[in-house]
Order: sequence, then structure tokens, then C-alpha cells
Amino acid sequence: MPGTGHTVAIIPARFASSRLPGKPLVDICGKPMIQHVVERTRQARHVDDVIVATDDHRIVDAVHAFGGRAVMTPPELPSGSDRIAFVARTMPDVEHIVNVQGDEPLIVPAMIDEALEPLLADRTIMAGTLVRKIESPEELLSPSVVKAVLDRDGNCLYFSRAAIPFVRDMPVADWPGLGVHYKHIGLYVYSRDFLMRYTELPAMKLESLEKLEQLRILEAGYRIKAVVTTHTSVSVDTADDLERVRKIMRGNL
Repeated sequence: MPGTGHTVAIIPARFASSRLPGKPLVDICGKPMIQHVVERTRQARHVDDVIVATDDHRIVDAVHAFGGRAVMTPPELPSGSDRIAFVARTMPDVEHIVNVQGDEPLIVPAMIDEALEPLLADRTIMAGTLVRKIESPEELLSPSVVKAVLDRDGNCLYFSRAAIPFVRDMPVADWPGLGVHYKHIGLYVYSRDFLMRYTELPAMKLESLEKLEQLRILEAGYRIKAVVTTHTSVSVDTADDLERVRKIMRGNL
């Protein structure tokens, strides 16, 4: 069991996926996708341990086969955050939890460290995430790209699938040049105590409207610290995404 002050990355991984069934176990250059995520997460300097939280024995077996750690969680848990909290409750001596998505086989280890560093430096910060500057109008206008608006201290004011902030007196094509439009990257870091509190909050109106779980934190009056990263990754949601990642990895092998 990690000691006090340790940081654990927990990767939620479900076998069921409407668009790509068995997604964590799809082969990418000779390894299951979940193995790529675990191996890259292990390379983060501030992470002391990596655990896969899953509801399927096939994923547990695959993780154990490459020497990783996996924990079975109840299948009825409604979200990845609940799956992570289920594991974190058994680790009272851990101080910080990282939520790394199980469909990010190209996650850059430095991104994890970037998100963690504000929490490690300031114990009053309870939650953090990453954003990246939006560079194209297409990203701004796509509902699949979640936008984040930040205050002057780098705290998240709001998340939306809409193009925000709206610039009244300028064509959309020019908005990215302002440097105030950010794409949210779905990597989260929490103090363990706050994660326990957060997952016990009831679902709220904005979260249900936007279908964005992180809005529960803001709507309840808590802050999320955002770090602006220059790194990028590719989430695997579809067969096309999978083929894109395979091509990228083959180019790097």
C-alpha cells in the first residue's frame, strides 16, 4: 500500500462500448490498448502507482498478463469517477488521485505531471485538469470538442459543447487568434478527500443538460484548476480513431 503523500493513477476501463465493443483490449501494435495507457502513465514522474479499475474479468486478466494491477468494481457504477472512487476508498493513505482515461493510448506522461503540479504545490487546490488552446474554427464549432472558459487565475469558469466564449463583434474564423478559447482534455487530478466528496454529490442540472460530468463540481461551488498544455493526445472512440492511432504508433516504432 502506498504511503502518505503518494499519488496513484487509476484508469477506468469498461468492456462495453456502443461504438467499439471490447475497446480496452483492442490490439495496437501487438499490445492491448489498456497496456499502452498503463505503460505511458507509469512514466509520469509524480505517479507512484497505476491501477486499472474495471467491471470485466477479461480486462483484469489482460492487465495481470502484462504485469499490471487491476481491481474489479461493481458493474452498476454509473461513471468512471465512481469507479475510481470505489478503488480510492480502499487506499486511505493516498493523497492524490489521477483519473487517466482508458482510451488514451497516446497519453503523454508529461501531461499527467503538468496537471498534478498545482495540487502538489498548493494543498488548498482540490481538483485539476488540462486544457489546450483551440487552433481552428472547426474545433470551436464541434459539439464533440468540449470547450473550457478560464478565469484570470486559471480556474475553470465553465465547460460547454458550445463555442464559448462567444465573440460578438468578430467572425468565428478569427476567434482562435484571441487566445482565450480552450479545448478541455479529459484528464483529472483530485485530492483523495475531494474525490470522495465529489462522487457523493447529487447529479445537477447543468451536468444533465450538457452531458458533462465535471460541471457537477462547478455547479456545487467548487473550483477546478486548469493547466494549459501544448501536448495533445488521441482518444479512441471509433474504429477510425483506432486506425489513426495505429498509424501514428507504427510511424513512431
